[in-house]
Amino acid sequence: MPFRTRTAVSGVVLATAAVLPCSAAAVARPAAAPAPPGWSAAPAPGDGAAPGTPDRPYFYLEGAPGTVMSDRLSLSNPTGHTVTVRLRGSTPGAWLTLASTEVKVPPHTRASVPFTVTVPRGAAPGERSGSLRVTGGRGSGAGGRDAVPVHLRVTGAALSALSVENVSVGGRGERGGAAVIRYTLVNRGNTVLTPRLAVHADGLFGPVLRRATRTLPVALRPGQSTDLTEKWPNPPGLDAVDVRLAVTAGGGAHGSATVTYTAVPWGVVAGPAALLAAGGGGLVVLRRRRRGTGAGGVRGAKSAPETAGYARPPEGGRTDAAGQLASTGSGARS
Repeated sequence: MPFRTRTAVSGVVLATAAVLPCSAAAVARPAAAPAPPGWSAAPAPGDGAAPGTPDRPYFYLEGAPGTVMSDRLSLSNPTGHTVTVRLRGSTPGAWLTLASTEVKVPPHTRASVPFTVTVPRGAAPGERSGSLRVTGGRGSGAGGRDAVPVHLRVTGAALSALSVENVSVGGRGERGGAAVIRYTLVNRGNTVLTPRLAVHADGLFGPVLRRATRTLPVALRPGQSTDLTEKWPNPPGLDAVDVRLAVTAGGGAHGSATVTYTAVPWGVVAGPAALLAAGGGGLVVLRRRRRGTGAGGVRGAKSAPETAGYARPPEGGRTDAAGQLASTGSGARS
């Protein structure tokens, strides 16, 4: 190989060798650490936790109805300025109570805020979720907000029960049309229920409605009631029907109710009613006519004496004590 060529190749190898260590050093160099936040919120370490125990990502509380549970929220301020934050709880009802809703955290310190969760005595067993919401207020780097999840489990035996009440059928107009079945569902247990409904109707001549079981678009909380309706497009025009509603839900909950619906066409009702009204009207007219005739006779009988009593007697005549005209003078002689 000529000298010049060997020299050029050696220069390229040396240059490559010089570049590779620089690249490796650049890859191995750790990235710059991010700036610490103005403040942070997290569940406080549990009592008696061993050193090095990882921080809890959320709160988890478990208790029976009527239980009062407590825990603590940790607020950390790594800055050199006092930070003021506001706190509020977001849990079912008013179960969570904070010891303070506004906290001032001095520089380079950590504050611990106690809170309690009171489970109502009538609470249904099951899972609940919420959060502790923290909002930055006054102070350098105090802006921003955070939410620490709170998971709660209410223990106890689950009871699934419901009832069907206030069932009625109506809405069919004079010219026919759809009927409406109205009813009320009541959750009598301590669990959330998603009810399923089946509707059957049997008339004098057999079944008139068979509606398969379907899930209703409602979720009933313990103790909750809701009014619902079912449309019945083609009810019978002349029949006595027993309408039965059967409702089921998870956990073995079930309830049913039956109501009787009597369908009578308008013409069947209107015809006899019109005849009855017409007959009654004719009877009234006849009675009035008879009453008028009798009254006329009475008035005629009374008018004769009144006219005779007040009539002017002719010349030479007189009236006796009975009011009858008596003849005198020449009339008597004849």
